[in-house]
Amino acid sequence: MTPALPDGSSAVELRYQDGTIRIDGLAESSVSPSAIRTAVPDLEADSRTGGWRAPAMCYADLRAALDDLDAAIDDRVLDLASVPDLQSAYELRDYQATALEAWLETDRWLDCTGPGSVRRAPAGVLELPTGSGKTVIALSAIERLAVPTLVVVPTIDLLEQWEGELEREFGRPIGRFGGGEQRLEPITVSTYDSAYLKADSVGDRFACVVFDEVHHLGAEGYRDIARLLAAPARLGVTATFERPDGEHDAVEEIVGPLVHRVDVETLAGDHLAEYDIKRLEVSLSPAEREEYERKQDVFTSYLAKSNIDMRSGSDYQALVKRSGNDPEAREALLARQRAREVMLGSEAKLEALAEILDDHRGDRVIIFTAHNDLAYDVSERFLIPTITHQTDAVVADGRTERDYVLDAFRDGEYTRLVTTNVLNEGIDVPEASVGVVLSGTGSEREFRQRLGRILRPNADGGRATLYEIVSSDTGEERIANRRRE
Repeated sequence: MTPALPDGSSAVELRYQDGTIRIDGLAESSVSPSAIRTAVPDLEADSRTGGWRAPAMCYADLRAALDDLDAAIDDRVLDLASVPDLQSAYELRDYQATALEAWLETDRWLDCTGPGSVRRAPAGVLELPTGSGKTVIALSAIERLAVPTLVVVPTIDLLEQWEGELEREFGRPIGRFGGGEQRLEPITVSTYDSAYLKADSVGDRFACVVFDEVHHLGAEGYRDIARLLAAPARLGVTATFERPDGEHDAVEEIVGPLVHRVDVETLAGDHLAEYDIKRLEVSLSPAEREEYERKQDVFTSYLAKSNIDMRSGSDYQALVKRSGNDPEAREALLARQRAREVMLGSEAKLEALAEILDDHRGDRVIIFTAHNDLAYDVSERFLIPTITHQTDAVVADGRTERDYVLDAFRDGEYTRLVTTNVLNEGIDVPEASVGVVLSGTGSEREFRQRLGRILRPNADGGRATLYEIVSSDTGEERIANRRRE
């Protein structure tokens, strides 16, 4: 029963329930549902309760709409623990402070009082290059709001980095969802996978949510994380907001628009290293060329016969499914795989890599490959440590092999490192000044991430260099052009 007001009407009661906002008392109040639906299109009648419901992510818009209508509100949505004033030792650089202020200026809800009140509720996405300190900006945002906050990250490595950083900065216990632990604290870090499982049960416990590498939220399943959380303050950070599939539009709907963008060129020289990108084209050997052309012909002939054009991911998936019971389809896929292996791992590429390593004897170099086999080939040929998704063995002192290699690279014990896309994001990679893309995809995001790995400011003010080694007169030229568009 909602409380009656002096004029005989009732206050509108708001409660969080299983990832939704339950709204009772509209019929007895002076507010009509149609007046709210303009701001909250997802408002729906609830036949079970006789009231109304909206997705939890609509909480801020719902409150704003009711405030605009001068409605009396009995708000019981957020169940927030107290958070003391937070103090961070970081001093923001000018571009970081500008990005933070751009986000704070999106305030859509101010000075709400009463239980579970929130002073500020900004919402939006910040795009800054890898290495520019996005985490520092997010920490400062948490400090400024000083409300219970959930930080959502894509990997266990990032989970551990964030947990450690928050503990050091704020000197308080940090909750954790992921890696075998389920521990709730006013400030909690979670993987996307764990947040997907927990969001409906903790959706009223946070006033702010930070999505690190927010482009991951465009995946259909992960979107539910944002939908089920009532947190009115929302911050997304990423180096590459736009997704090739266009699903960044969905991210804008559930987190907020892109409110500030800083590109690499803006920061190069002052805050990130100046850089050069050099593209080296190499030729296949006669034997490699013959095998490449033969395998490509097997693949393209099957596509033509089967009327498959491969211009969409669905076409490729259809081909993979067909290969399960069609021997010719399987032969075509295997031929394509072998053609790519020849194209991406040619002998001339390895010779060009040898020259680059010789030219940069005094520099730290990261070599990027698209496939584990090529990474291991490079590792064995040049006696270079490698990191792939399989590098997880525990060494004698309790650290994982990955941590040992990265620490040795950071300390200068190793000056070369070869890796697959496992280091594209989610791992704090030590400073390097030279990158070599030995093979990669056509993803602009991957290219930006790899460039960002060598753009940490150099103490001597030197330039960073990213090499692309491309097999000429092959499909790799098209791949390289696509990632640079």
